[in-house]
Amino acid sequence: MIVWEIHSKVGEKMNQNQNVERSAALRKATVLVVEDDLSYRRVIEDALHLGAYRVVKAADGPSALEMLSLAEPDVVLLDLRLPGIDGFEVCRRVRSFSSVPIIMLTALGEERHKVQGLDLGADDYVTKPFGVDELLARVRACLRRAKDDSSEQVQPPVLKMGRMAIDSEQQRVFVGDQEVLLTITEFALLWQLASKAGKVVSHSALLQSVWGADGKSSSSCLKVGISRLRRKLKEGAGLSSCIRSHAGVGYLFQLDEISK
Repeated sequence: MIVWEIHSKVGEKMNQNQNVERSAALRKATVLVVEDDLSYRRVIEDALHLGAYRVVKAADGPSALEMLSLAEPDVVLLDLRLPGIDGFEVCRRVRSFSSVPIIMLTALGEERHKVQGLDLGADDYVTKPFGVDELLARVRACLRRAKDDSSEQVQPPVLKMGRMAIDSEQQRVFVGDQEVLLTITEFALLWQLASKAGKVVSHSALLQSVWGADGKSSSSCLKVGISRLRRKLKEGAGLSSCIRSHAGVGYLFQLDEISK
């Protein structure tokens, strides 16, 4: 049974010595688990406790939205098939007021659902049945993006290029006097591209730097993320061509449009 196999792995991992260092900030992070299947919810909770996270839970859409306001989680694990309000609608409503990282929990063979969720603003997804290591890696990757580890940055905290200013500390983007509102993942994509303006950044480099070094994130995440970023730059600041595709290679951020 799938759930038993996952639960057995959690038990095995609990008996192993944990040699991986985690920062205090990651240990204290709160994860909201939105899952109506009690067996899966318990397995996920055990896995997150193993990773030293605080866990809050919801079993349906309305409860998830209420818990989001009460608990102010750092990451949301969101099943798409929920009673009351489904995961897609929960994601859409959350994105209207919050940029909290959202990781979708999806079933095998639901590629169109993954794309739909990403397009609504989810940051990543995990496919059921999943392993404990993969789940924890995805959570850590989302937290790293959200915390924006400045110790690894070689660029100044604010990138200024023509009319555009990108503030890495406050994660805000301005084009002239107009602010462009981005999610955490969209900001991470823009930062990676803009900090290497004029150079092509490969698909694999973007996947690793934005979605984590495990390299397991689908190219769908990248395609949808770039599409959303382009749309927001166009709608929010009239920038329609600053991110260019290089087929089969990657993406390039060019300065021509923002220098005008």
